[in-house]
Parts: sequence; C-alpha cells; structure tokens
Amino acid sequence: MRPARLSETRGRGDPVLLVAHGSRDPRAAAATRALAAAVSAARPGRRVMPSWLDHTRPGPTEALRELAGAGFPRVVLVPLLLTAAYHWRVDIPAAVAAVRQTAPELAVRVTDVLGPAAREIEPALMAGLRRRLAEAEPGGYDGLVLAAAGTRDPVARASVGRVAASLRAALAVPTRVSYASAAPPAAGVAVNRLRARGARRVAVAAYFLAPGLFHDAVTVSARQAGAVAVAAPLSDAPELVDLVLRRVDAVFD
Repeated sequence: MRPARLSETRGRGDPVLLVAHGSRDPRAAAATRALAAAVSAARPGRRVMPSWLDHTRPGPTEALRELAGAGFPRVVLVPLLLTAAYHWRVDIPAAVAAVRQTAPELAVRVTDVLGPAAREIEPALMAGLRRRLAEAEPGGYDGLVLAAAGTRDPVARASVGRVAASLRAALAVPTRVSYASAAPPAAGVAVNRLRARGARRVAVAAYFLAPGLFHDAVTVSARQAGAVAVAAPLSDAPELVDLVLRRVDAVFD
C-alpha cells in the first residue's frame, strides 16, 4: 500500500461545508446537494455539508453552529462561487464572524473561490467547462460565448474574462463574454456579434455551477440569436468535484 500524501492525512477528519449562492429555483439546491454527495463519495468518512447564502436552508452560520454542536473543532468552508465578488468579500466573512459569537472554539478555514482569484485558473475548472461543451455540441463550433451570471465588480468581471481568454487559447475559436445580469452584453448580443464577424456555429459555455433562472435566460437569449448549443452548468461534474477537493487540500499545504 502506498503511503498517504500529506494532503490526504492532514485535516482528514475535518468536515467540509459547501456554501452556495442560493436560488428560488429548486434545481439549484438539488445540484448543490448532488455536488456535496459526490465530494463525500470521493473522500469516504469525511462529512460534507451543503449550505446556501439565500433562499435555502441551512445558511452557512446555521450549518457552522450545527457542526460545532456536533463536536467538530475545525471546519473547511468552500465558497461555491466562480468570482471573488460581494458574496466572497462580505457574506462569507459575515457568516464566519456570526458563528464566532456563539461557538468561538470552532476554527473555520475558508478556501479560495472556485474561479480564479489570487491563483491561476485551475485546470479542473477548464476541463469541466470543456466537458460540458463537448456534451452539448460534439459536432464542433467556430465561435464561443462564455455566459456568466454577472457582477458589477470590475475585478470579478476581469476574472471571467481570463477564463474566456483561456478557452479561446485552448479551443482556437473567437470567444466573447456575456452576462445574465448586472453587466452587458446579454448572451444573445454576444452570439450576434460573433455571427456578424462570420461565425456560423456559435456555442455557449455556461459559467454556472447550477441550473436556475439565469441559465434558463441565457439559453433562451442565445438560442433566439442562433446559437447551435448551450452547455449545461458544471453541477456535479467530476472535474468540479476534483476542484473542490483541491481547494480543501490547499488549506493544509
């Protein structure tokens, strides 16, 4: 039997709390639960618990208090966010601060978001996006739109642009960014711009972790503009499971 790597032994018993954005659409919560189950299956014996910032319970503070009450001295919190915007800067720290008032003994290690923040873009994220694209349009395409939820934060938008640039380099097709809210352009506008420049088969990569109203809106907008395919959200793709575990392991490096 091979010796366990350091990242496999340090913090092995610490539970993992996944914190998703939350949505009124029940499909989003189901996707987060599926991801939690997949992460748990990949690390047998480690408790993996989903939580949501809005719309679905438990919230992260409630979940952290539950884990403290169960006797865990430490928790690894993984923000299921693709940009380091408001939820990362404000909501996550507020949830951790709130639990410290009632469970000061609980040590909470917060990982990076899943999208690029201070770190380089994880290969697992790019592989997951490419998987979903291949599933949606195995016949190929000559233009690509990366559709994201949207944010007013220019630094967060720049990180989405970096992901789009990486896709463009890897796939060798013209690539544009679009947003479902908060910032232009919409998916249909981005598709039309690529088609105006000569692209005949434009596909849309979904920079979403879960299905919901935003992804639905992207699908409708892109299809109306003539997109040949819209990829599904990452949800519980194997590459996303790997990325979550890499974030967990990184706090012990």
